[in-house]
Amino acid sequence: MRRYNVPILLAIILPIAAAAFWLVSTSRAATETPEYKVIRTDEEFEIRDYPALTIATTPMNDDGMNGGFRELFRFITGKNEGVEKIEMTAPVLIDTAKDHKSMSFIMPKKAVEKGVPKPAGETVKLGKVEAAKFAVLRFAGGRTAENEKAAIEKLKAWLAGQKTAHKGDPIFAYYDPPWTPVFLRRNEVMIRIEKHHD
Repeated sequence: MRRYNVPILLAIILPIAAAAFWLVSTSRAATETPEYKVIRTDEEFEIRDYPALTIATTPMNDDGMNGGFRELFRFITGKNEGVEKIEMTAPVLIDTAKDHKSMSFIMPKKAVEKGVPKPAGETVKLGKVEAAKFAVLRFAGGRTAENEKAAIEKLKAWLAGQKTAHKGDPIFAYYDPPWTPVFLRRNEVMIRIEKHHD
């Protein structure tokens, strides 16, 4: 049986892990995210109050995230009527509605204030997420059908236990680029709630 020198392994692994953590934390700090107010926290669950958000949305095809991401990335890098570049934000939103599954980028404040240029072509559409309260669960791991299903079930079970009514399809929020180590990723599932007693 092969033996490993633990101190040497730690000397190799720890700097790599530290570098990965630094890259993720600095990239998040440099990326605009939507402001929200946390109304209530219950361990890993939160009730959040979000303002209205302007989003660019495209349908998700059979190739999963890749096709949708490409279309949205082309839009923010100049495939629009103003041929303008728009800053990337986080998270990427995925609406799980079965009949119209879609991916969205949240438009940054500066672009909204200036006026978001219209997309060139028919693939990307501009829209809004109305101001609302959402129940949110943060979960770990990669983006897999199993992880997403488990997260939805867990959040819905918590809402049932809280006797909190909800509506609409779950929305997934993915904050990190694909190169981010799985153990450092920030993933969330969100469900709009109808009534909540603060």
